[in-house]
Amino acid sequence: MMEDEELEFVEDLEAILHLTPEVQLAIEQVFPSQDPLDRADFNAVEYINTLFPTEQSLANIDEVVNNIRLKIRRLDDNIRTVVRGQTNVGQDGRQVLEEAQKAIQQLFGKIKDIKDKAEKSEQMVKEITRDIKQLDHAKRHLTTSITTLNHLHMLAGGVDSLEAMTRKRQYGEVANLLQGVVNVLEHFQKYMGIPQIRQLSERVKAAQSELGTQILADFEEAFPAQGSKKSGGPSIVLKDACLVANVLDPRIKQEIIKKFIRQHLSEYLVLFQENQDVAWLDKIDRRYAWIKRQLVDYEEKYGRMFPEEWCMTERISVEFCHITRQPENSS
Repeated sequence: MMEDEELEFVEDLEAILHLTPEVQLAIEQVFPSQDPLDRADFNAVEYINTLFPTEQSLANIDEVVNNIRLKIRRLDDNIRTVVRGQTNVGQDGRQVLEEAQKAIQQLFGKIKDIKDKAEKSEQMVKEITRDIKQLDHAKRHLTTSITTLNHLHMLAGGVDSLEAMTRKRQYGEVANLLQGVVNVLEHFQKYMGIPQIRQLSERVKAAQSELGTQILADFEEAFPAQGSKKSGGPSIVLKDACLVANVLDPRIKQEIIKKFIRQHLSEYLVLFQENQDVAWLDKIDRRYAWIKRQLVDYEEKYGRMFPEEWCMTERISVEFCHITRQPENSS
């Protein structure tokens, strides 16, 4: 009965100490050993035969037994040390775990503080951005206001100077100033509801009208109508007046051109009337000789008076052709 109990105890012990091959391989890799007792396939019979291979070797059995007992005591001491160490490790582990939990709680607290500060920073950034936008709008409005005031100052001073120069017939200065005043006035088109702006605009229109009338009168005086004797000629005043006419209503420019060409060809209408001998077709070469002399005369006397883009030479030639083709309408 006693042997059965021991056999059952050995089987239970072997079942408890039986390790899987993976675990046994891991142990061998971590704690490599050449001791047969550490092998997974340890065979007690083979081990004893190794210790006592012959009968004579049984003489030192007591020494072998003592060595094995000493080794057992050492293993027991090591096991006790490891168990105590594991007990202390468990206590230390609980303490470390508690400290880790406290550290985690502190970390959560810091994270919450950082999150709160980030939310406050975001709100602060939004407020700063809103303030910057307001300042940017204010800056643009201020810039627009300053620019408008500068334009208003330029417009008011320009109108006063324009009126004074018009009276003095300072057409050279008027040509540059008038274009600038007109350009500045365009910026105030949406402010015409303001009485002062509307008044300045009316003064500019009045100055333009006065300039147109005055320039036409100057050209009429310099180049009288058909049948009158030429009493004028090219002058710096008329040259500058042409520059002003470029800025005025286009009808002023067209009227100047029309008056000058009509006066310049007035002699042609008299010399080549139908009742004149030179009006016949066999003397047509005289017509072209006459227009050639007139064009040369124009270039010498008036070529620099009229702006080049007015193409006066071409216009004179075209009008000459029209009159020549319809002589009955020339009188």
